[in-house]
Amino acid sequence: VGVELEGVVHAADNYHSVLVENRKLYNEVQDLKGNIRVYCRVRPFLPGQCKKLTTVEHIGENGELLVSNPTKPGKDKNRIFKFNKVFGQAASQEEVFLDTRPLIRTVLDGFNVCIFAYGQTGSGKTYTMSGPSISSKEDWGVNYRALHDLFHIAQNRKGSMTYEIGVQMVEIYNEQVRDLLTCHGSQKRLGIWSTTQPNGLAVPDASMHQVTSTEDVLELMNIGLMNRAVSATALNERSSRSHSIITIHVRGVDLESGTLLRGNLHLVDLAGSERVDRSEVTGERLREAQHINKSLSALGDVIFALAQKSQHVPYRNSKLTQVLQSSLGGQAKTLMFVQLNPDPDSYSETLSTLKFAERVSGVELGAAKSNKEGRDIRELVDQVSYLPTFDETMCNNVSTKSVYPFLLKSML
Repeated sequence: VGVELEGVVHAADNYHSVLVENRKLYNEVQDLKGNIRVYCRVRPFLPGQCKKLTTVEHIGENGELLVSNPTKPGKDKNRIFKFNKVFGQAASQEEVFLDTRPLIRTVLDGFNVCIFAYGQTGSGKTYTMSGPSISSKEDWGVNYRALHDLFHIAQNRKGSMTYEIGVQMVEIYNEQVRDLLTCHGSQKRLGIWSTTQPNGLAVPDASMHQVTSTEDVLELMNIGLMNRAVSATALNERSSRSHSIITIHVRGVDLESGTLLRGNLHLVDLAGSERVDRSEVTGERLREAQHINKSLSALGDVIFALAQKSQHVPYRNSKLTQVLQSSLGGQAKTLMFVQLNPDPDSYSETLSTLKFAERVSGVELGAAKSNKEGRDIRELVDQVSYLPTFDETMCNNVSTKSVYPFLLKSML
């Protein structure tokens, strides 16, 4: 029996090794295909909720998730979904971040990264992205941990690289873009650039704040969170009534070669989808819910068009999809946290959320590219900026007509 048991243990160890290797290879294939990564996180039960009944039946090591409706048993009650990673109710903030960290660190190498949280109202999106409190480091969400880690890596590389980091924080509230870090009391309407800019600025008029330490970030984000539109509903005591977007702009220069790297990290905490009859909102809260659901529906239309490889992708149907255009349709590395409420009363919303997430995981963005700019190209751009304006007089000069296309082609 002992010999047989030893063989079983050895086989189990080999199985887990193969499983880990398969996950690694799968993620590498996802990188090559440019798919959006999808991580699922199940929120713990809140005080007062029955912990005996749950919609989450099983969480597999390979990213499988089995859900069912315990209040309506039947042969077709079980649904299986598969994602890159599934975090159970006991998963800590640190554990969630460690799986996300390798993706975030590529920002320092000139890549654009977008991380956003999606799910119904009260499913834990803000908890994952920001955390319940900034006073406790253990409670920090992805936002704070990401910047803290970037500063740590930048400090370790100071002998070979120099970095500048800037932060913007905006919200989309009732289809209006608002600056959450403005120094003025009044909010001005902000515009969105419809095309991807080299510097990654989607909302150019939003205030940009240079940061040099984690303390600077905590102070800024605390201001932003206080300015964000929130209110109480029947589903959530402090429901986010807007989409919050934190953009971290990183500019790095290689001290030896002079190569310039530009990377952008978009951290998006989406407002929660909700059924009006369950959230019991009226008046202004109802109007907010309608705008939230409309923008999330527009996001779904964009995802569906991308998954179908449609020639037309309806980015312009919502301010949210306009801001996320460079991440969803560009060459960014994109990760979505799909948040689940395990309470049986939320089963229909859970199923809808998982179906959306399944569709997102099939979207191919194309392989991400690093935003590098060599010293020679930078010098050429500087020279071109000092050239006289191209006007009709120059059109008569054959040599000028031949030089300008060459310069433009060299810049491209």
